[in-house]
Amino acid sequence: MPDAAPPVLGCESGHRFDVNKRGYVSLLPSRTRVVGDSAEMLDERAALLASGAYDPIREALIAAVRPAEPRTVLDSGTGTGWYLHGLLDALEAAGAPARGLASDLSPAAVQRAVRERADVEGLVADVHAPLPIRDAMADACTVVFAPRNPPEFARVLRPGVVLVIVVPRADHLAELRAVSGMLDVPEGKAGSVEASLAPWFSAASAQHVTYALELTADRARQLQGMGPSAHHLGRSPADVSSAIGRALPEAATVSVDVLAFTRR
Repeated sequence: MPDAAPPVLGCESGHRFDVNKRGYVSLLPSRTRVVGDSAEMLDERAALLASGAYDPIREALIAAVRPAEPRTVLDSGTGTGWYLHGLLDALEAAGAPARGLASDLSPAAVQRAVRERADVEGLVADVHAPLPIRDAMADACTVVFAPRNPPEFARVLRPGVVLVIVVPRADHLAELRAVSGMLDVPEGKAGSVEASLAPWFSAASAQHVTYALELTADRARQLQGMGPSAHHLGRSPADVSSAIGRALPEAATVSVDVLAFTRR
């Protein structure tokens, strides 16, 4: 018996978009010039996350979302989907199963996020543009180290539900940044995030997650190559790691804020 044809999404204006065989749909404009994370960056991120380096951050994210018992979770800027997968698994274990929508600018990222996950749908979209998501679709939204669009998040979330955002502090990975040329983190990022959300969201909780992360040459390369600094270093993370040589610190400070907000 032949496989069923992939589903087609449509709107009242008559637009139609095919869901591809990889399990996600791309709603980027056909001539867009915006660029998401590359496969190489995602490889570095997957390796770092699999090592347990950021487990405390994911645990704090889960703790902030789980009491709301959401049924549908939008993960904006999903990357490999690692945070979303952990959250959905925790909700399932608690007897409150949910479905996830993994959204990212990078098709390679969304492909990874939906792989072997029947509980995750995939969407390739630009968070800085109007989101191709219907009003009040989700009852939780997570944003981890990713750009934000406050008015659009407010539109796609139901009143009374939770938005959880993870942002780095200025001292996040400061020891590695000092020797590698990675981008700096501005002071007061949590405050600027809260101010940008104020017209639609009320602050609910905040947790500062901080600990010392042991550095190896491989881990330093992963940290440099998995995020925005990879676009700015001007040379490969491996070349940067080689140049650091003996100057590589023994550890770096992980320092992030896990911020929870309620949609008014």
